[in-house]
Amino acid sequence: MEFYKNIIRPLLFKLPPETAHTFTTTAFRNASIWKLWNTINRITDERLKLSIAGISLDNPIGLAAGFDKNCLFLSGIRSLGFGYIVGGTVTLNPRPGNKYPRLFRNTKDKALINALGFPNVGAKEVVRNIQRNPSSPAIISISGLTVGEFVECAKLIDPLVQGLELNISSPNTVGLRIFHKIETFRNLIQNINRARNKPLFVKLPPYYDSESQHLTFQIIKASLEEGIDGFSVANTIPVKDKRLGVGSGGVSGKPLFETMVRMVQEIRQEIGLRLVINGCGGIFTSDDAIKTFLAGADTVQIYTGLVYEGPSILFKINQGLLHYLTEHKLKNIALVKGY
Repeated sequence: MEFYKNIIRPLLFKLPPETAHTFTTTAFRNASIWKLWNTINRITDERLKLSIAGISLDNPIGLAAGFDKNCLFLSGIRSLGFGYIVGGTVTLNPRPGNKYPRLFRNTKDKALINALGFPNVGAKEVVRNIQRNPSSPAIISISGLTVGEFVECAKLIDPLVQGLELNISSPNTVGLRIFHKIETFRNLIQNINRARNKPLFVKLPPYYDSESQHLTFQIIKASLEEGIDGFSVANTIPVKDKRLGVGSGGVSGKPLFETMVRMVQEIRQEIGLRLVINGCGGIFTSDDAIKTFLAGADTVQIYTGLVYEGPSILFKINQGLLHYLTEHKLKNIALVKGY
């Protein structure tokens, strides 16, 4: 990890963020290299295994959506030691995303600020990418501006993956907030349910005041009534930033962590044990992961932590989880609960 922080990261951070991201993801094209990394660095332990909505995981650490938008490198990335990968976000038709500049680092806060707007090659090409580069378990994030776009995208992706994650909460895509209207959201879930055979997760928007909390809990209530398998908590925090080409975007990384943990705890209290919660936002260490599990999450997802800490973050987190299990005499990671 120190080699990454002292040598690799400074070199990458000299590049524009999107250029660095493209360079990094391309490095995963040769899966055999990362299988060797996996052999040397991956922690395999029965105590870390669990199941979410019928999906079997080797460990509870997932890669959040956004890292491999076109699902080109799922197998290589999985070999870092992730329990599962969330690919995408994928839309039915190709999208160029928002105008540049649209991604910045905030190194002081260990954060990223993005206004990408779902740049991707479209569902049909992503299907071909997954067929050429399968990975299991993989959950694919999908989105759209109409119910029909969501459903057609789901029909194409669902047969090839272990689960779907609906992104209705990105702050960077004009028109997406229509799905925050509860009747429209219900219509979406009802139609997706008729089209899918795999588990379904909804990525929730963050809330930070009473009005946004009320909206999120309306979405949760409708989700419970219409039937889904879990939530990813949560998406990036909306922010105004004049450096971005569209003037606003979303913050990920450390600034989201405390909000995410509070949301996980409050949502778990609301839904009980019925559904899966994937905690997503600002997780950099095993202590962060444990705090999220104790709040009520079943798994955690990382992205910005990988950017700042490097590929050894998986080894460090899983190693820390095993130490916690040993110290507290727990037989399985699923028993790390605060309720």
